[in-house]
Amino acid sequence: MKKSNVNFLKYDDKNFKLLFKGILSKRGIVSHNTTDIVKDIILKIRDKGDKALISMIKKYDHPNIQSLNEIKIGYKLLKSAYNDLPINQKEALKFSLKRIKKFHEKQIPKPYSYIDDLGVKLGLKYNSIESVGFYVPGGKALYPSSVLMNLIPAVVAGVEKKILVSPISLIDPPKIILAAAYLSEVKEFFSMGGAHSIAALAYGTKSIQNVDKIVGPGNSFVAEAKRQVFGNVGIDSIAGPSEILIVSDKKSNPEWIAYDLLSQSEHDEEAQSILITDDMNFGKTVEKCVKKVLNTLPKKKIASASWYNNGAIIITDDISNSFKLINQISPEHLQLSLKEPNKFLNKIKNAGAIFLGRYTPEAVGDYVGGPNHVLPTGGSARFSSGLGVNDFIKRSTYIECNKKNLSLLSKHASVLADAEGLYAHKISMQIRK
Repeated sequence: MKKSNVNFLKYDDKNFKLLFKGILSKRGIVSHNTTDIVKDIILKIRDKGDKALISMIKKYDHPNIQSLNEIKIGYKLLKSAYNDLPINQKEALKFSLKRIKKFHEKQIPKPYSYIDDLGVKLGLKYNSIESVGFYVPGGKALYPSSVLMNLIPAVVAGVEKKILVSPISLIDPPKIILAAAYLSEVKEFFSMGGAHSIAALAYGTKSIQNVDKIVGPGNSFVAEAKRQVFGNVGIDSIAGPSEILIVSDKKSNPEWIAYDLLSQSEHDEEAQSILITDDMNFGKTVEKCVKKVLNTLPKKKIASASWYNNGAIIITDDISNSFKLINQISPEHLQLSLKEPNKFLNKIKNAGAIFLGRYTPEAVGDYVGGPNHVLPTGGSARFSSGLGVNDFIKRSTYIECNKKNLSLLSKHASVLADAEGLYAHKISMQIRK
């Protein structure tokens, strides 16, 4: 039977911990069936290259193609799409790009070098990753914002080779996606998606060069493919369905909060939206607003499934209790709809992106805020961060000794090498007299 009410949890109930755990357990579940299907796809692409890739593109993307040249979108078409774009969309893309670029330029790390008290030269240097593959969803929905969010940090970092894949239509390719790729300095764009595109980027084929890292969110098959190819290539994260956690007192506008919750629910049936409030009446009013708003959404079916199956409203007697819950949930998006949100900022240890105050809806961060919208999901904000410049940069350390200070260092290093039973280690230092 279809649910008609969202889960209400009271913080002081005896069974709260069990119910709360049940809500969180719904995140990031991968079926064994998905794992096996993806494994088979990856092995076929790895072993048979272009032949297997064309077969899978016919099956999953474009049934009538004969060669991979047919799915390659050239630079001239990207530029033409940008030039032909309606002026309002063109300006919106440029406005977003400018803000994203400015924010990420502040993330560029600085190298350092110094001479220590023994006269040893030490330092750390940075180099950009040479080649990166970018996955942007393009089947059920179009996300030009994801093109910008994925590519611009790489541009800032100095990545030279950028390959974009997205399962967009070849019959009528969406100009706004092509325009976003053009603005993001993409030179190679292939219209394909799914696990097969991830495998092609990871292992390469005769027609597609393998890359050093793959970034970007996708469906469960894309996420599982990234997990399976990790080690052969780097990845940014294994992204799951969208999430939002809103902490609000009763002074917020309940209709605003309803729209904020549904801004994530309309992404995906598996998305999760949670509200924490210290007022039961406010929580019930938000629930009524959500029901009303759902009837107005073009993606009502998707949003309803997400809200009623995965959503929750948590009632606590004190808003300060919410911060313990925040750090347990470790949400992708955290919205603090409070009068003085900044005084709580330091209490938050685990969150992908934080939106402060009643006039900062999460949606502004999806498009033009500046910080990245590719964020850790499924509780992984406990140990990872949103996409940024550092995801496209490697660091190398260096050390330079002379005869005198090597002798000083090797005195103690030789003792440790002896303790580890590594004779050649010890002699390689002592022989340089």
